[in-house]
Amino acid sequence: MRSRFVLLTISLILTVTSVPLLAAPTEPGGSFRDDDGNVHEGSIEAIAAAGITRGCNPPINDRFCPAATVTRGQMAAFLVRALGLGPVAEDYFDDDAGLIFEDDINRLAASGITRGCNPPENDRFCPDRPVTREQMAAFLVRAYGYTDDGSADRFEDDDDSIFEADIERLATAGVTLGCNPPQNTRFCPTQPVRRDQMASFLTRAAGLTPIVPPARCPILPADNIWNRRVDDMPVAASSAAFINTIGATRTLHADFGSGVWPPGSNSPIGIPFVEVDADQPLVAINYTAYGNESDPGPWPVPADAPIEGGPDGAGDRHVLVLDREGCMLYELFNAFPQGDGSWNASSGAEYDLRSNALRPDGWTSADAAGLPILPGLVTYDEVASGEITHAIRFTAPQTRKDHVWPARHNASSLTGSQYPPMGQRFRLKADFDISGYSPEIQVILTAMKRYGLILADNGSAWFISGAPDERWDNDMLHEWDDIPGSAFEAVDVSSLMVDPDSGQVGS
Repeated sequence: MRSRFVLLTISLILTVTSVPLLAAPTEPGGSFRDDDGNVHEGSIEAIAAAGITRGCNPPINDRFCPAATVTRGQMAAFLVRALGLGPVAEDYFDDDAGLIFEDDINRLAASGITRGCNPPENDRFCPDRPVTREQMAAFLVRAYGYTDDGSADRFEDDDDSIFEADIERLATAGVTLGCNPPQNTRFCPTQPVRRDQMASFLTRAAGLTPIVPPARCPILPADNIWNRRVDDMPVAASSAAFINTIGATRTLHADFGSGVWPPGSNSPIGIPFVEVDADQPLVAINYTAYGNESDPGPWPVPADAPIEGGPDGAGDRHVLVLDREGCMLYELFNAFPQGDGSWNASSGAEYDLRSNALRPDGWTSADAAGLPILPGLVTYDEVASGEITHAIRFTAPQTRKDHVWPARHNASSLTGSQYPPMGQRFRLKADFDISGYSPEIQVILTAMKRYGLILADNGSAWFISGAPDERWDNDMLHEWDDIPGSAFEAVDVSSLMVDPDSGQVGS
């Protein structure tokens, strides 16, 4: 048995050195749309270039889902591709029949890298079970043949782990540093491994060089108020009054989804947007109501750009156009396409997404609060990635004739202090239990706790804005219909303001 393991190790090491390295990506943002700025992005690109990962949303595979947990089935696929393990005839486990990873699991078992998940029988693999950090250590030690433990006890929290020796070998090989930098005195052995972390482990183990692609256009700078967490900010003095005015017993509603509403219409559910490139022709924009507070064209708005409410809609008829190459955002309100390719609209605003500059104070935009719309939309792709890192747009029936930073405009004649001003930030209370909701809903609710909501328009109470997408599960989106306004609190973000004409936040 010992000689078989040695031969296996040599074979695997030889296989690893033959992993093909593809050309470094030159596209801004690299292979995936959901890992920009991630500390592990270079490693994610490295394993993508080596063919170890393809993505997490086949067949498009433009996302990596960095925050998602690695399953045992996925781990098998990663290692089979990294090591170039060939097919085998034997079926080793009872619980992987018909699964996409069945062949990979059998190859991994034949190589001796996995034994199963239910010792001593080991007739099951548990393909959907998350991989913990200590299990990851065992997988990689067997896969890459690490034997040197460094004769040291590096970590204070793995003494009770059956994988302690594997953890030490992995650390000696330089594949892991620890889980509490910069001290790195702990390994967190029972913590599940995220996909982005796994990318770095595999990059080090396979001897790959991280590939950091050119930066993709951001949706506003990282230090913009839209992208700043507010779970550490104080509760606003008028919080209770604001909540009661909007509706303490009124519940959340997802103003987005799949399909159309009403049934039989051509009205997608949500606020759509379209991405264009540098070749999109510029067309004239003709303002019909608020031209003195709008940005002039011409803009790269396609003749068939999707319209909120559909082409026959009678509502806000927002049109949002994102130019990622030019890093510009164009938004129209009450927009109608014209036969010559131009557009008529009541108002419109353009935004340099690399800038924190706000619109002139008192100016509207395509939104009542004078704010951009796109940065506050919930999108399917970000929910599927496992994390939302921005505030979310919402509406309330009555607002005050006032606005607070970063809003620039108000749309009300009401002056009572109980009415919330445009731009007011809210958040889901930290102690609200979200454990009973679907994982996708938990992603959105977690963002509501961390980044909160921004009041951007008059409308129905607690209506949450998002982009339509046929992949939404509308039944799932109704899960939060039981969350009342009383679960929220208003937040005071005024201390973050650096300049009243900028969305930049202070430290």
